[in-house]
Amino acid sequence: MSASFEALSARVRPAVVQIFATGYAPTEEGELSRTGSLISRQRSTGSGVIISADGYIVTNNHVVQGARKVEVRLAPWGSVPKMEPLLIAKVVGTDRESDLAILKIEHGSLPLLPLGDSNELRQGQLVMAFGNPLGLEGSASMGVISSTARQLKPDDPMVYVQTDAPINPGNSGGPLVDAEGRVIGINTFILSQGGGSEGIGFAVPSNVVRGVYQQIRKDGHVHRGQIGLGVQTINSTMARGLKLPQDWGVIASDVTPDGPAEKAGIKIGDIISTLNGRRMESARDLEVGIRGMMLTDVVKVGVFRKGREFTFDVPVLERVDDPQRFADMVNPEDNLVPKLGILGIDISEKLAAMLPDLRHPYGVVVARAGSGPFSGGSLEAGDVIFEINGVPAVNIKELRAQLDRLKSGDAVVLQVARRDKLIYVTLELE
Repeated sequence: MSASFEALSARVRPAVVQIFATGYAPTEEGELSRTGSLISRQRSTGSGVIISADGYIVTNNHVVQGARKVEVRLAPWGSVPKMEPLLIAKVVGTDRESDLAILKIEHGSLPLLPLGDSNELRQGQLVMAFGNPLGLEGSASMGVISSTARQLKPDDPMVYVQTDAPINPGNSGGPLVDAEGRVIGINTFILSQGGGSEGIGFAVPSNVVRGVYQQIRKDGHVHRGQIGLGVQTINSTMARGLKLPQDWGVIASDVTPDGPAEKAGIKIGDIISTLNGRRMESARDLEVGIRGMMLTDVVKVGVFRKGREFTFDVPVLERVDDPQRFADMVNPEDNLVPKLGILGIDISEKLAAMLPDLRHPYGVVVARAGSGPFSGGSLEAGDVIFEINGVPAVNIKELRAQLDRLKSGDAVVLQVARRDKLIYVTLELE
């Protein structure tokens, strides 16, 4: 067994990288009195794993979030010396919901690790976690799968792989691998009372990683799918009241008019028995299953209705409230607002129809948000900018003109609609 884990470590380690992210953050209270600066330069470290020979790397979004510069150090392998200079990495795209980010480096042919199938994981299965905990490059730890699908909050759409393999700060973004060296998760966070590893670590499942990677590599962002079906978990009271044949499973509580599920033939009150042949025991099972689908997929939904079984083919469509849906509507030449680090879109008739609760018939929708030459708050995809320093931001041209009148050190207060609420986002130009 020792020899097999030694061989596994030797095979995995060359594909695990150390990530250095440099950015700005609010100065902590103790430092504020000493430096007098509200914003301080900070450098954080994390881990990542190479998943393609041409230099694509998966890590956690929180490792690179807000960074102005991201650098990568490769592990020693083949002809690569131990102290190779840091490589500049491009952030190809991020996904806050899954806390994943995709980076790209240029370095010829690189060692990589394949993504495994997280649906095949078993409780008690041996795994190893790799990364750079507390800055200790190239560390490995061993444990088992504690839970194959752990949902931490009832309303959390994410389900994690839980492991007792020790994970510490700096391990974030590193791979959790099986005995074959396949990535079955990306180490993301721990639950701890004392701040250190207590054997309760969580990783983003590899099947979620695969979907995020493929979409970001293709489109630069993630699309969220839906089939127009609202579901609930059946309990004993519901079963008695509705005279259902079972007191467990999933029931269709809502079917969107003219949506994919209704057009396929699914009705309110149907018991959803399977999704692509996999038994559905709770509403979470179906929601997580759909969440991992691509927009080109057609899912097979098994239904039990009045003593008969049916199977419906239902296409997966884009979730209409997904803020990332605007990203395909822009190009850098026409839509870039460099001083805010965003790609924006003018409110039009078409866009207004996609945003029915707009407060004003004008404004700029944030299609993609990155880092810009400012400190302070941040913008998110889906935000709608209405004002800058009290002046209406009617369109991108006016927004750029207002920003061009400002100089380094000037304050910028943006009135923004975010998730149907008006907020002020405050920035300071550099």
